[in-house]
Amino acid sequence: MSARIAWALGLAAVLVAAGAAAAWFATAPRRISAEVAAAVSEPGDPEAGKTVFFLAGCESCHMSPDQRDPLRLGGGMELKTPFGSFYPPNISSDPKDGIGSWSAADFADAVMAGVSPRGRHLYPALPYTSYGRMSIKDVRDLFAFLRTTPPVSGRAPPNALVFPFSIRRAVGFWKLLYMPRIDHPLAVDPTGEEALGRYLVEGPGHCAECHSPRDLLGGIIESRRLTGGPLPDGKGKAPDITARGLRDWSESDISDALSTGFTPSGDVLGSAMAAVVRSLSHAPEQDLAAIAHYLKTYNAVSAQQ
Repeated sequence: MSARIAWALGLAAVLVAAGAAAAWFATAPRRISAEVAAAVSEPGDPEAGKTVFFLAGCESCHMSPDQRDPLRLGGGMELKTPFGSFYPPNISSDPKDGIGSWSAADFADAVMAGVSPRGRHLYPALPYTSYGRMSIKDVRDLFAFLRTTPPVSGRAPPNALVFPFSIRRAVGFWKLLYMPRIDHPLAVDPTGEEALGRYLVEGPGHCAECHSPRDLLGGIIESRRLTGGPLPDGKGKAPDITARGLRDWSESDISDALSTGFTPSGDVLGSAMAAVVRSLSHAPEQDLAAIAHYLKTYNAVSAQQ
């Protein structure tokens, strides 16, 4: 082997190693800031957190299967997606199998940054790209409420994902592409119908997670946010809920449908909305009115300008 070839191979090895190290660093899980961790660790209001719980639809994924109590949060309900099956975890107050031993900062890391207490990436089946927009108060109150739920023993089955989506570290690359960086989250919910509606739709309500088309890697196509998209299991489609899609609906039509499940014509919303309606039936009327107002005025094209 000539010296020139040896030198070239050595340089290539150095570059590969440097690239691997850079990729490893770039994809490292990043927790919430110390400032946010301190803020969410202050005492929360469980009663207010109960409202957040239903607005965020926590029970629709984390409720124990084959029972009707939305506060039995043992997890394990299969969530089928094009990438495989996810099994949402136990988030009850059980200290061993649930989140009873978590700190408030652990909880905020999970829902706002997608990082587990062990410092590992969580898969975006947990919609932390939306929950990361939640106010510190809502996260703090939600955690306070979850601590009041009954402990449920048992853990969910492990996720069954297809390669390469089974490589958890690769979630770091996904976050670089699709997760907004929110260094200074809101301290409290915004006031005013327009601002509150946007907050509820984009944050705890995470409406775009189902009602938007996605690219091949599962990221929301921002220019078409809320214009409808295939349901996670591939069976059916979530409708366009922008001003265009809801042009024949009044704001009261929208808020009524969200809380009752009935459309203006008397039909029932699709089965995929059943869990959402069940949750939002507990939401305050002013929150539903704010959501309806925001959706009725939202235009996907103008929102990108």
